[in-house]
Amino acid sequence: MARGWPVLTLVSLAALSTAAQAETLPIKGSYGNKDGCAYAKSGESTGSDDFFLLTLEAITTAASYCEIKKVLTTEGKNFTATVSCQAEGEQADGEEGEGDDTAKITSGLKGYTIGFTSDDTIKWGPLPLCK
Repeated sequence: MARGWPVLTLVSLAALSTAAQAETLPIKGSYGNKDGCAYAKSGESTGSDDFFLLTLEAITTAASYCEIKKVLTTEGKNFTATVSCQAEGEQADGEEGEGDDTAKITSGLKGYTIGFTSDDTIKWGPLPLCK
């Protein structure tokens, strides 16, 4: 029976390393504006350009999708996380834009506000809890 423990330990470590590739935010529910919350409920886009949604796994807008890769800090209901973003829009090579960034997700009276360290002018929100 003692022989099985090393194998079990290796399997457990492999599972942990796979799970560490992406994390989720420690929030309950989805947060968004009217169109973002409609998408969270139905899974269908309204086609609106005014679309913002924050979930456990990602930050989604009409023009971008940012997957939560790693939660760096948690202070109460405020978080800093590494995100991998894919943005729509043509670049010189015709490919969609993609890159890593750090998101600052801040809780307030009216919901979460999202900012990015790469561009202090970007502020999305406040995004209230979707009902």
